Amino acid sequence: MGSAPHALQYVVEGGHRLSGTIIPSGNKNAALPIVASALITDQPVVLENVPRIRDVETLVELVKSVGASAEWTARNTLRIHAKEVRAADLDPELCKKIRGAILLAAPLLARCGEVTLPPPGGDVIGRRRLDTHFLALEQLGATFKIGRRFEFRTSGLRGADIFLDEPSVTATENAITAAVAATGTTVIGNAACEPHVQDLCHFLVALGAQIEGIGTNRVTIQGGRPLHGATHRIGPDHIEVGSFIGLAAVTKSALRIERAGVEHLRAIRMGFERLGVETSVDGADLVVPANQEMEIQSDLGGAVPKLEDQPWPAFPADVMSIAIVTATQCRGMIMMFEKMFESRMFFVDKLVGMGARIVLCDPHRAIIAGPTQLTASTVESPDIRAGMAMLLAALCARGTSTINNVGQIERGYERIDERLRALGAKIERIEERRRD
Repeated sequence: MGSAPHALQYVVEGGHRLSGTIIPSGNKNAALPIVASALITDQPVVLENVPRIRDVETLVELVKSVGASAEWTARNTLRIHAKEVRAADLDPELCKKIRGAILLAAPLLARCGEVTLPPPGGDVIGRRRLDTHFLALEQLGATFKIGRRFEFRTSGLRGADIFLDEPSVTATENAITAAVAATGTTVIGNAACEPHVQDLCHFLVALGAQIEGIGTNRVTIQGGRPLHGATHRIGPDHIEVGSFIGLAAVTKSALRIERAGVEHLRAIRMGFERLGVETSVDGADLVVPANQEMEIQSDLGGAVPKLEDQPWPAFPADVMSIAIVTATQCRGMIMMFEKMFESRMFFVDKLVGMGARIVLCDPHRAIIAGPTQLTASTVESPDIRAGMAMLLAALCARGTSTINNVGQIERGYERIDERLRALGAKIERIEERRRD
């Protein structure tokens, strides 16, 4: 028998003020499509500010498995050279670990004319359909068969006028990458335009692609241009910045978030303002002051306000879990409306167990009344964002909490325990070997 897996826990002593400066990692959701699309050129690519997290490490292993070289030349610098790639059967165990495995479809189709993918994994936060990927690639000249694996083939990708049936981020990224390799002009309507989609576009432009409409929901690509190598720096993770705003608020701490990518933070800052959490911009940094009033802003006429997520540029779904925990520490009542995923709200029962006053109306809506003093508990980390939310809850709770399954948090947040300890947080990371 092989060695048993390690169970990772955080032991968190709550109730401590934090202070100092923190730098957000590179955007995980930009790193994944950019690492995958590095396979589209046969020239070397150097990626800087790559978050060294489990999801990225898993995708790097998949990239190596198709014949590309990939090496970390510094802690957060990755060199990829896909001089030759093959449409190898991808390891189903690796693909099961991350949803981002689907992003290999476009570059491998472009280079090899075929690819076979096991169903991708990732967070279990509700149904996450893949139809949009298949329909977009089909319009660009690919055929597909769906069985126990997904088989894609093409005799040559061709430009097309595509309208996505939903503004799926990863489907948009697959379509843009495939369109760069396709012959002719592609127009993608109803495209996702999140910062990570924009970052992928800027990377492809650095390789020699011609893309217009970056940052809008209508993207035009002049395909088939010769591609070369490039060095590209991945932008800061706006979701991590949102997490740090919530962290400062619930611990009543003053934090400076350096090089925060403030141009992408308007909706996030507005969402926190609704909770009574103010932030200010200082050059490239975002500053969260200590001891804020944190009073939820009622709608006109004193109506109970609502905070809802929507596709970019509105409030991001990935910050909703953080906002829910923050609301438990704010004065007043608010409805949180999570529109994107059916199961993302279910972690609130853990907050209720810690003393939060929350009514879960249905899988998408919760009413939070605050402020409440949370008390320490032993909880699980169900997915990346809810795990980070539980860490915030533990940091503002009375007593010492244990968070299990923190490997989920570490899929999305690099060395988060170390970085928060540097701000004064009392977090211990424990590895326990499970007994069979």
